[in-house]
Amino acid sequence: MESNEKKLTEEVKTSGNVEVKEERPQRTISPETRGHQNRGERRNFRGQRRDREKQYQEKVISINRVSKTVKGGRRLRFSALVAIGDGNGNIGYGTGKANEVPDAIKKALETAKKNMLKVSVVKGDTIPHEINGKYGACKVFLKPAPVGTGVIAGGPVRAVLELAGVKNIYSKVYGSRTAINIVRATVEGLASLKTASKIAALRGKSVKDIKA
Repeated sequence: MESNEKKLTEEVKTSGNVEVKEERPQRTISPETRGHQNRGERRNFRGQRRDREKQYQEKVISINRVSKTVKGGRRLRFSALVAIGDGNGNIGYGTGKANEVPDAIKKALETAKKNMLKVSVVKGDTIPHEINGKYGACKVFLKPAPVGTGVIAGGPVRAVLELAGVKNIYSKVYGSRTAINIVRATVEGLASLKTASKIAALRGKSVKDIKA
């Protein structure tokens, strides 16, 4: 049997003489080795994709079973409310419905990633000023707190604030206690926050003039 690493030769005619030129032996890769390399590349790609997907923290706020009455009877499905954030001022929320809970959560996560917004978080890991967020019959009051206070909130409000990176804050919910309405009111309030630099830019003044 001839070896896989067979030396190749070629004849090159120059001025009537025959010159024999030797080339380096060809290196062959077995199918098994190539398969191992491909698997390693796929693992690295999956790892990189997983790192990109995990750039946000996720919290499932509520899962409800909903039903729809059709001609053939009642059709049961699951509804999921999910909030995501990076702990550095970026938050988002979304809802999803599906026949199974994991599918509903997956849909909610995809919606949340499309509805991201930036929250103003100032020194002390708190908000710049008091704010009232309102949605429907729900109103959420948010007030800055000194360092060491913690997140004085419960349920959906706490989930949204922690994902946004707020660590010291007071809050109070008035009116409707529906989870989705609370989340929407909280996000509406956080989106309305303005720092001193933003107000100064709107007025065409410096931050020192605003604080004076």
